[in-house]
Amino acid sequence: MKKNILRPATWPLFLFSLLLPLIFGAHVLSAQDYVSRTFRGTRVINGHSLETVHTGELEFLISHRFGYINRGAYEFFGLDQASMRLGFEYGVNDRLMLGVGRSTYGKHYDAFAKFRLLRQRTDGKIPLSITLFTSAAINTLKPTDPNFPIYLQSRLAYTWQLLIGGKVNDRLSLQLMPTIVHYNLVETAEDHNDLLSAGAAIRFRFTKNVAILAEYYYVLPGQRTQELHDAFAIGFDINTGSHVFQLQITNATGMIEKAFIGETTGDWAKGDIRLGFNIARTFKLKGRRY
Repeated sequence: MKKNILRPATWPLFLFSLLLPLIFGAHVLSAQDYVSRTFRGTRVINGHSLETVHTGELEFLISHRFGYINRGAYEFFGLDQASMRLGFEYGVNDRLMLGVGRSTYGKHYDAFAKFRLLRQRTDGKIPLSITLFTSAAINTLKPTDPNFPIYLQSRLAYTWQLLIGGKVNDRLSLQLMPTIVHYNLVETAEDHNDLLSAGAAIRFRFTKNVAILAEYYYVLPGQRTQELHDAFAIGFDINTGSHVFQLQITNATGMIEKAFIGETTGDWAKGDIRLGFNIARTFKLKGRRY
């Protein structure tokens, strides 16, 4: 008989507070000194890119995934079902970005912070960019059995991630994403509360406004007992001027790290593929308008 095992996180989500002196004390260079638009938006596909929004910008992000294509014509090849996330993301300055969101999957609420540790320089003195990402998510689903409530601490999960990458040339961008996802509550004693994953992403720009992207998160073996799969996605980036539109296919349902890295049940080999899209609209709230 399986039992839910609760092991609370052994460290608090305070990593960014240690970096606050760097945020306000970093050496400032002109915008021309940095490589820009390694990725067109703040997301690769499911996961985050190393990009942050600029100071005073508010980004509204809609992420949407339909059902599995292999469900056939009766389910209109997945279009009868949907999972989505709505998010708001704000640039505190050109290094620090904060965001919140709400997903239909698990009825999750999430909050995150991204901080640019390094930015790739055009003169080659800094050959790559490194962005630190951390998030917390809470599942708000009602318990299936009201006699056995799920307590607040059991609903929480945390993510720590380094986003390491840069532009190889004007068309090609690469990114690596070493990741730790911590679940306060796991299914069995054999499941690990800390899930280690290594992600990789690529972007190739065909034209000024169109690029193809791919993203894969490999979960190290021996950490989970359930029949789960690594998240993989392929998509297109389309810049329309005021919007960034992404069209993709993926085997993942969730659109936050704890969901698509550690809870993906879709199997590409069996045709468990979802059509999806991301739409990002940016508003300038502070500073000079473009």
